[in-house]
Amino acid sequence: MNEYTMPVLFGVIVGIVTRLHMLRTDYRQYPTYLHGKVIHIALGFIAAGLGTVAIPSIMEEDFTAITFLTLAASQFRDVRNMERNTLTELDGYELVPRGKTYIEGIAIAFESRNYLVIFTSLLTTLAHLVINFYAAIVVAVLCFIICKKLMTGSKIKDLVDIQYVKPHFEGAGLYVDNIYIMNIGIPDKQEAILKYGMGFVLTPKNFNSITTIANLGQRQAILHDVSTALGVVRDSGEPSLVPLAKRDLNDGRLGVFVLPQNRDIERAIHIIGEVPTLENAIRMPSESRANERGGIK
Repeated sequence: MNEYTMPVLFGVIVGIVTRLHMLRTDYRQYPTYLHGKVIHIALGFIAAGLGTVAIPSIMEEDFTAITFLTLAASQFRDVRNMERNTLTELDGYELVPRGKTYIEGIAIAFESRNYLVIFTSLLTTLAHLVINFYAAIVVAVLCFIICKKLMTGSKIKDLVDIQYVKPHFEGAGLYVDNIYIMNIGIPDKQEAILKYGMGFVLTPKNFNSITTIANLGQRQAILHDVSTALGVVRDSGEPSLVPLAKRDLNDGRLGVFVLPQNRDIERAIHIIGEVPTLENAIRMPSESRANERGGIK
């Protein structure tokens, strides 16, 4: 056993534990048990190993370790492509699809988490070698906290106020509050929608929130998460029983219409609030210099 054995072993263990913490199957049901997790755990082990051995290699003036890190970056980009392709194929079989924006967000997250494992293992091993074991523990805890913070991100509840509103018909038009959703002319379908349907109005808290929730991918993510967690009363080939989200063009509010099997209002509001704000959907028009000159804050 040489001087690098314990630091390397400690760095690998910390990296794997960090990856396991960031690999949770929640109500979105991804990654799936068990084989989907095995792939990501194996990749997490590889990432931890690469980050850990980089420091001893550099100390021994073996700079080929930098080449391995560069190679790892290209391999983890393939992880992103793998996730995107897999979820895109599966999305066609969902009663309420995730949508391409949501899928891209998941793919980016799985790629970036491998990089977080590399940095965690690298910094932990460096602290162990340069200072001592106790310093490595402190660094590991700090990295763990940072990874947890980066993993959470913002939620829809940070952008909007959510209110339940019972759907209603005006003639053949289905409305949530005063927001038009779709046209249903068949009496039997109207009866089913009034029986199973639930409506929610999402009121933006600021100007940036208006443009973010207007994104079609963000709307589809809301519909998918609610339908996944609470079930959905529909089958293939029934376009009149499709959950939809439509905007009020006057003030930017979002009307959400869903048909859950579990009609629990409080739980549905909680689930909508916990939907992640998709990175590709976020817009910050108030930060634009043109808007600042125009007076938008």
